[in-house]
Amino acid sequence: MKNQVLKVENATMQFGGVVAVDNLNLEIGEGEIVALIGPNGAGKTTAFNVVTGVYQPTNGAVWFQGEKIIENHPQGQMRKLYKGQHAGEYPHVLAPTPDRVTKLGMARTFQNIRLWKSQTVFDNVLIAKHCRSTSNVLSATFRLNRREEAAQREDVEALLETVGLAEVKNELATSLPYGKQRRLEIARALAAEPKLLLLDEPAAGMNPQETDELTAFIGEIRDKFHLTVFLIEHHMNLVMHISDRIYVLDFGKLIAEGTPAEIQNNKRVIDAYLGVAEDA
Repeated sequence: MKNQVLKVENATMQFGGVVAVDNLNLEIGEGEIVALIGPNGAGKTTAFNVVTGVYQPTNGAVWFQGEKIIENHPQGQMRKLYKGQHAGEYPHVLAPTPDRVTKLGMARTFQNIRLWKSQTVFDNVLIAKHCRSTSNVLSATFRLNRREEAAQREDVEALLETVGLAEVKNELATSLPYGKQRRLEIARALAAEPKLLLLDEPAAGMNPQETDELTAFIGEIRDKFHLTVFLIEHHMNLVMHISDRIYVLDFGKLIAEGTPAEIQNNKRVIDAYLGVAEDA
């Protein structure tokens, strides 16, 4: 494997008596496109939420670019701990918030599109630049950050050109066709300048042509932006065509890991998810 970007170690996420993710272990190397697949309710989005700091895991740890960023052991009451604060007080918990995880170099999209409906395409992407801003309340109030704002706007212009949305930059986000709304959501994630891009069912609701365009688009942005991509997806043609490796969840448990060819021929995966051929 290339330089490790993400490592999930023994991650468990329990909600009362329901174990949504059960002792999950996975690794993703630099520049890879890795898919997480499984039936509905298998725990895929929950796993994403653990990785990105939305959920504090019941147990386990998340490593990003060689640094442990999230950790919890089942010792006493769960507590929030910002990295570096009171590190010795609760050594069993490390839980940065999603905004801090984003600043570390992760960005994600969601299964249900979450755009700013009353904002233009341009402003939807510009908002994401906030996480990289060095200004504060004082500098913003007195417009001391004009150079930084100008640079951010130039970056957004260039990004929209790269992703093919420059011509619609002044349109309301919700006026775009569905496929372009998905592309806009990915562009907004790219504006946060991630090293790891997490895509939660990016092809959901797309027609075959839009899905083919998205498949090519993901490969293009991986190369142009030097990204590592971790995606959840149900469209098997997309997954099998673009993934370097695939992990398979079923009822929260990892049941298989391998190349697309290995996953396609894995009987346990076929039985649990891909389905058995009629003549089998």
